[in-house]
Amino acid sequence: MNTCRRVRKAVIPAAGLGTRFLPATKAQPKEMLPVVDKPTIQYVIEEALASGIDDILIITGKDKRAIEDHFDRSPELEEFLTRRGKEDLLDLVQGITNMADIHYIRQKEPLGLGHAVLCAKRHVGDEPFAVLLGDDIVAFGEPCLAQMVRKFELYGRSVIGVQRVKPSEVSSYGIIDGRHVAERVYEVSDLVEKPSPKEAPSELAIIGRYILEPGIFEVLESIEPGVGGEIQLTDALRVWNRNQALIAYEFEGVRYDVGDKLGYLRAIVDFALARPDLSEDFQRFLEQRVAEITGSQISSRGCKMSLG
Repeated sequence: MNTCRRVRKAVIPAAGLGTRFLPATKAQPKEMLPVVDKPTIQYVIEEALASGIDDILIITGKDKRAIEDHFDRSPELEEFLTRRGKEDLLDLVQGITNMADIHYIRQKEPLGLGHAVLCAKRHVGDEPFAVLLGDDIVAFGEPCLAQMVRKFELYGRSVIGVQRVKPSEVSSYGIIDGRHVAERVYEVSDLVEKPSPKEAPSELAIIGRYILEPGIFEVLESIEPGVGGEIQLTDALRVWNRNQALIAYEFEGVRYDVGDKLGYLRAIVDFALARPDLSEDFQRFLEQRVAEITGSQISSRGCKMSLG
């Protein structure tokens, strides 16, 4: 086993405008959209904590104060809950405040994911660090990031999280080309940003989890803007990979892109069904709705057939 430094810090880029979810994100950060009763970014931070990382840097932007407020103290709310004797809710609110050592840096312009990661340079220093996108949730028994930390410790190289997607979806992702070296592990030979299905070297898409070595900052400082005039993290990883081979890990778990409307709805359904306090009633509701919709469709088809 290679010896390497422990991953102690995580960076969460959360400065994007959330255009895929307008108008809901016009005045609310997409990372604060609730999945049942918890904002998306809290699930992401809980994954980092469950992976042994409790030093969190969130890259925010204009109109993202709601994120800071969520993890800050709320004296008025705490006092109200205390007066009403709602100890369980008080513990819940205070637990959010105390859950991690959270820092914030503002990305002053929307110059891309690579630029957002570069904003973390001073905080990260010369340590390896994790990057978790603020609108991706991964559900599994062992946290996705913990799986990747183990691979980083084993190989001593930067690790990018990947997951298989349908051929029709490859044009929405960065796709890796690589050599299979172990179960779920690939040595990356190249990365292609949003290729057409015919040009895609594989169906392994880069998902919002990375463990990076600090040398990536020098690359990010030196590369030219890419697609959309932005500093692209994928471009920097391609440069890095020329001399420091990347490892891609096909992590276990279900990934929800909650910045996408359908992905968000899927997350709400699955997380609600996993809640002991909601699952029975919610499942009953879903079954009733499916029966109603199915019955309506059958009735509609019957009408059409009789008219024919």
